[in-house]
Amino acid sequence: MRFLKKTLLLSTLVGAIAFVGCKSDSSETNTGDTEAEDIQLLAVPKFERDSAFSFVAKQVGFGPRVPNSEAHRKCREWLVNQFKNYGLNVTLQPFTAKAYTGKTLNGVNIIAQYKPQLAKRILLAAHWDSRHIADSPLSTERKNEPILGADDGGSGVGVLLEIARTLQANPAELGVDFVLFDAEDHGNDNDEQPQTESWCLGSQHWSKNVVPAGYSPRYGILLDMVGAKGIHFTKETVSMNFAPEVMNKVWKLGQGLGYTNYFTEEKSGGVTDDHYFVNTIAHIPMIDLIGKSADTKTGFGAHWHTHNDNLDIIDVRALRAVGQTLLEVIYREAAGKF
Repeated sequence: MRFLKKTLLLSTLVGAIAFVGCKSDSSETNTGDTEAEDIQLLAVPKFERDSAFSFVAKQVGFGPRVPNSEAHRKCREWLVNQFKNYGLNVTLQPFTAKAYTGKTLNGVNIIAQYKPQLAKRILLAAHWDSRHIADSPLSTERKNEPILGADDGGSGVGVLLEIARTLQANPAELGVDFVLFDAEDHGNDNDEQPQTESWCLGSQHWSKNVVPAGYSPRYGILLDMVGAKGIHFTKETVSMNFAPEVMNKVWKLGQGLGYTNYFTEEKSGGVTDDHYFVNTIAHIPMIDLIGKSADTKTGFGAHWHTHNDNLDIIDVRALRAVGQTLLEVIYREAAGKF
C-alpha cells in the first residue's frame, strides 16, 4: 500500500447537564433504527465539539510540536496542566530515542489517570507531537519544514482533553487512562526502504516500560487524525487481528448513534501506528481510529504531511462523532453495558 502513513502490510498476521437523548447534528446522522433507540436508553453526557476544537486550536497556537523544540516544551506544560486541572493524576515518562535521521530526540510520554484507585480500567491514547517535515507526495511547498499537525496529532489530543473535562463534570465509575505518546511522527516514510520501528518511538518506549507498572486495562482505543473534513474510519487490519470484538462494538455504537458516514464497514490494510506496538509489545488489545479518505493516492486526506494540516482542515462534526462515540463506550463500560 504505497504512501500509506507509516505503512505496514500485515499479510502474515491473521438538564443542568446536557445528555445525549436525541439525534446528533443532521449532517452527522443517517439512522433511525432500533439500534439508535437502544443506545439512547443510557444517559451519556453530550460531547462539546466546540470545546474540543478550542483544544486543537491551542495546540496549533504553539506551532509545530516537534521534539527538542520550544513549541514542544510549551505544549507539554500546557497539556500537563490541563489534565491536572481536570483532577487527573499525571505522570511524565521522559525518554531519548535515535531518529532515523541520526538525531537524538528528547521525548516525553504523558500519562493522566482518572480514578487511579479503580481496578476496572480502559486506555485512551493519541500522539501529541507533529511531523518534522512536509514530505507527503502531495506536498507542494516547504517540504523540509515542520507542519502544524492540527489533525495529525492535534485532533486526537483535543478529543481526549474534552473527554477528561467531561469526566470531571460527570463522574463515571470506571478508571480511564489517557496516554499521549511522543515522537510518533518522526519516522522514515521512504517506501523503498520501509523502517517500521523508526515510527512511534514513544509508544515503543512505553510498551517496553509500561507506566504504571503492572498496568492491565481491559482494552485500548487509539485516536489518530480524527478531526479532518471528509474523513471516515475503516476496520483496519492490525485492530481487527488483535482486538476485533472491541472494534466491532465501537463501530456498532458509532453507527447506532447515527455516525454511519464516519464508521464504515470498509476493511483496510494495517498501518504502523502506536497501537501496533501496544498490541505486540505490551500485549494490550488496542484498536486504531485513524481517518481515511478515498480521494487521494495516499489513502489519507490531501492535507496529510503537508502544510495544509492546519486549523482550517478541522471539522467539529468529525470531532463530535469520535468524542460522542467514546463517551458512549466509557459510560456503557462503567454501567456494565458495553
